[in-house]
Amino acid sequence: MTRTMLLASTALAISTSFAFAAGIERNAPSSRVLFEEGRYLEFSFSSVSPDLEGTGGLLDPGGFGTGDLLESYFTLGAAYKADLNDRLSYAIIFDEPVGVDTLYPTIATSGYSGTSAELNGQQLSFILAYDVNENVKVYGGLRAQTIEADAFFPFFGALTGGALPATTTYDVQASQDFSLGYAVGAAYSVPDIALRVALTYYSAIEHELSTVETISGLGVTNDSVDIETPQSINLEFQSGIAENTLLFGSVRWVDWSEFAISPTAFTGTLGQPLVDYEEDWVTYTLGVGRRFSDEWAGSVQISHEPQSNTTLTTLGPVDGRTSIGLGASYTASENVTISGGLTYVMLGDAENFATTDFDDGDAIGFGLRIGYSF
Repeated sequence: MTRTMLLASTALAISTSFAFAAGIERNAPSSRVLFEEGRYLEFSFSSVSPDLEGTGGLLDPGGFGTGDLLESYFTLGAAYKADLNDRLSYAIIFDEPVGVDTLYPTIATSGYSGTSAELNGQQLSFILAYDVNENVKVYGGLRAQTIEADAFFPFFGALTGGALPATTTYDVQASQDFSLGYAVGAAYSVPDIALRVALTYYSAIEHELSTVETISGLGVTNDSVDIETPQSINLEFQSGIAENTLLFGSVRWVDWSEFAISPTAFTGTLGQPLVDYEEDWVTYTLGVGRRFSDEWAGSVQISHEPQSNTTLTTLGPVDGRTSIGLGASYTASENVTISGGLTYVMLGDAENFATTDFDDGDAIGFGLRIGYSF
């Protein structure tokens, strides 16, 4: 198996397969870059266009619908890997692992009109890797992460069951916070048959964001909210199964049941968090990559995230997903490889706490990665 084949087989997995994942996750981390030879630099970009509407429930009693509530978004990434000696290497990785972009359109018959939320997260990881022998690699390092968020409910009072006027509004602004976590892992490889199995643990990262909450008619609450991006475990694998053909995949568990966003005034008024998840999520991915020539290779993969069948937040009512994607890789020169992928995602049906049903959603994701070895 050549380096071209290995890059092509993972092009889609890295670029777009986690473009719409559980909870607030947008890009799942990977140990892949640690296995590049010599010095390596890459830049990546992904764009996602989701489509999801809800009908019925407390804020849409006529069943006319909420309109499309999920906005399109894009993410950026970069990575640099280099060797310190024959056994020791390091990688610096930038990504945008979490995010939310929700905006309910203004529709006269919808009580959701104007409801919005935005959450942005960025991360810089510093990973050190050590080759125990030609087959075993161990690695670990720090992850520096920032998060900021805001949300607005123009008809917040309708959720209180008559305790407040229906047109009472709610707004929260959570300022940016910086915090640290870590990652540790190990991998076993047999290069002759392109076999690699890597197991990586990513710690939870705790944030405390200063908040300003405003409920019209009730005033302003200045406080803070704790947000913990959850711990997770990645099992990534690949193996040659025939000449120029590679089987690859992953299993990813994320501890979403421990995640919640509970601003003081919101939780005190409604008796529940702004965002929380009752269950953990596991995502399964399986794909096949094949090299067609010295320049071109391609891949196909399927991912599945089972539904939890629990009540979800209004700001991101997606329960599970199934996706299929195609990837391609072109070796432009001895040092430059361009990889891209296109993914179609079927979003799982969900119900929020206002008993609105969100069904038949989907998303299209595109990813591009340029890698340079030197």
